[in-house]
Amino acid sequence: MNKNLDPLNKLQVFSFKGIQMRTFHITWITFFFCFFGWFGVAPLMPLVREQLGLSKSEIGNIIIASVSATIIARLFVGKMCDTLGPRITYTILLITGAIPVLFIGLSNSYESFLLFRFFIGIIGASFVITQFHTSMMFAPNIIGTANAVTGGWGNLGGGVTNLVMPLIAAAFAGMGLVSTLDSWRMAMIVPGIILLIMAWIYYRYTTDCPQGNFNKLELHPQDKLKNKGSFLLALKDYRVWALTLAYAACFGIEITVDNVAATFFIDRFGTSIIVAGALASIFGGMNLFARALGGIVSDKVGRSYGIKGKGALLGILLLLEGVGICLFASSNNLVLAIMMMLLFALFLKMANGCTYGIVPFINKENIGSVSGIVGAGGNIGAMLVGFLFKSETISYADAFQYIGIGVFLIGFTILLVRFHPDPKTAPQIVSLEAHK
Repeated sequence: MNKNLDPLNKLQVFSFKGIQMRTFHITWITFFFCFFGWFGVAPLMPLVREQLGLSKSEIGNIIIASVSATIIARLFVGKMCDTLGPRITYTILLITGAIPVLFIGLSNSYESFLLFRFFIGIIGASFVITQFHTSMMFAPNIIGTANAVTGGWGNLGGGVTNLVMPLIAAAFAGMGLVSTLDSWRMAMIVPGIILLIMAWIYYRYTTDCPQGNFNKLELHPQDKLKNKGSFLLALKDYRVWALTLAYAACFGIEITVDNVAATFFIDRFGTSIIVAGALASIFGGMNLFARALGGIVSDKVGRSYGIKGKGALLGILLLLEGVGICLFASSNNLVLAIMMMLLFALFLKMANGCTYGIVPFINKENIGSVSGIVGAGGNIGAMLVGFLFKSETISYADAFQYIGIGVFLIGFTILLVRFHPDPKTAPQIVSLEAHK
């Protein structure tokens, strides 16, 4: 058997050799730039708010809209990965998502901006493809780590976006091409063009799996029948719903923070838009290592205690995340708020990595469907907590306090869930004790 066509059992992050590592790097880089399209306008919202005269309630609706379309998109994209393959699915998503990003600058009212922001949300489905594609390229002993690294380095785009997009807008204004208030419009053209470039790169330089593309590989008729029912099988599995709830409590909160952090620092501590963007970028910057750390620890725990150990680890991380968010919400000065943000960000992003360290072992035959459902859970969480930030009577600090309590309760719930492995995957993650 040609080992070059097998999933890799080692993650060589500095290597571009072989289709597995080439796909690994293209996947996380593409996901990284997807955040520029998805959340590029988030740190520019103070400008949008002033120009369009938006109320707190309207901004809340925009936050909800930005993650709502992603829920539906992730469900469809997960199934598309199982059938069309990640290469074609990602290419379609990038081209489709680039359109509203390029044209959101034409918005001249709350309604039109809300509509564009809603459709931009489909880009968030890129995460599901990223995790699916990584799962195709790596062996079970390293899947958790590989998924966490591609997800984490891709999510890093959320932090870099908060830092870079205000600078891009300021550069266009500084060159005299547009006014300061209009600078956000031209700035959004940049991520739109990048998404189109990445669509071409993804189509040209990746394959669906080490053996080639799905449309060139022969599927056994029985496998085709299994694919037809894959989504329903995933929906019937209580473990999938447990992970969906967990992901709502970690990634759902992450994209909420990506959306509101800059505005929160401006309104609560009176920072400038560039300083607020830089502070918000610190939160996203934790993805450089924290999500990967969650995947690494998850893999190590899995080798010793199996999927049950992975589930317990996830519950503990969510408990710690909830405590950290409550401490962040009660911080009354900027330095303390930054410290508490770093604390809960560590546990949140580790929980992200841990969740998708479990996903590939739930149902090996239908990884795409499981990934899509769990991924959609993240956006459902973001959509629901978005209503807290919409309220005219609840401050952003109070909203974070309620979120922290909710996350803590979900963490406790996850600890009570009985995880058991997919029989087809179990031999590969069985505890060390079972080998003795």
